[in-house]
Amino acid sequence: MAVEIREIQPTRRNLLKFVHFPIDVIYRDSKYYVPPLVNDEVNTLRPDKNPAFDFCEAAYFLAYRDGKIVGRIAGIINHVVNERNNKKEARFGYIDFIDDAEVADALIDAVTKWGKSKGMEHLTGPLGFTDMDPEGMLIEGFDRIGTTGAVYSHAYYHQHMERIGFVKDVDWLEFLITIPKEVPEKMARLANVMGERLNLTTIKYTDRKKLVEDYGDAIFRLINVAYDELFGYSPLTDKQIKHYIKMYLPFLPLDDLSMVIEKSTRELIGVGITIPSMSKALIKNRGRLFPMGWKPLLDAFKNNNVVDLMLIAVKPEYQNKGVNSLIFNDLIPVFNNHGYTHAESNHELELNTKVLKQWEYFKTEQHKRRRAYTKEI
Repeated sequence: MAVEIREIQPTRRNLLKFVHFPIDVIYRDSKYYVPPLVNDEVNTLRPDKNPAFDFCEAAYFLAYRDGKIVGRIAGIINHVVNERNNKKEARFGYIDFIDDAEVADALIDAVTKWGKSKGMEHLTGPLGFTDMDPEGMLIEGFDRIGTTGAVYSHAYYHQHMERIGFVKDVDWLEFLITIPKEVPEKMARLANVMGERLNLTTIKYTDRKKLVEDYGDAIFRLINVAYDELFGYSPLTDKQIKHYIKMYLPFLPLDDLSMVIEKSTRELIGVGITIPSMSKALIKNRGRLFPMGWKPLLDAFKNNNVVDLMLIAVKPEYQNKGVNSLIFNDLIPVFNNHGYTHAESNHELELNTKVLKQWEYFKTEQHKRRRAYTKEI
């Protein structure tokens, strides 16, 4: 049967089909695919729920064959990033499909036609609306469990992208880090020296409401300035910052959060956000919280030997001055107290030497690589 492409309207019912397709079909039997929380992903795709739609537009397509869904893809245009980079670029994201050239071609063709109708000249992805969404297609590490906030991809995905004519735009690397029993001596010494020299210290909160009042806004504004020059970065708006404060800060384990401040002014200089790995819990509950899907997630907060390093952000004028050493000097004892033996890094640009350099103190394995592809349309 021929492939039929249908553009869907972003109703909750349609988006549930869109989100469930990879969970229930493509990766139904995968040991490595980590589903998203279904409700969170649906809300990300809804214009009435995601503040990124203030400057983005999107279209969603499902591929059908013989009445069954065989693929999905989103087309996205981030007008802020295009203006910042002087580009006419459409993004593709949320792409999943059976191993079939006709299906892959039809999905890419649908987004290509949509992008061209909007005056775009390039198609790049997989990317989301902003950097808060998953980025990149897995090209190495197919035998490793994914992390929350990252997308797993079958090995045939990138083969089809290259067959269609896409070329590498940028790669991200991911690392598995063995957590030492003690803070490495050189790192501890650097943390002490730079803390004194720059008048910095780390702080902890036990009151979540107080944390939000004091530094909720500052954390995301710090991310904006720290990540501003990274590939395709889309600065968070005031509306987005309020959205993410409500979405993320109520659930962060406070002792797994490290903040570096200037002692005199109390200004936020650096932040390290980590959480116990939710990967096995999400595999178990298949992205569903109800009726009992919340229980594996709750258990993951109590019993876990892996921690996800979600992000580290440091003010640009303090980068390469040892601020990261203060963050890890603070977190390593916490990690050991919780019984974490390993940490998963978030994806890091392969050319971002400032970030990659921080792993020199640890035993690491670069175990995953993901890629953004691009093509003229």
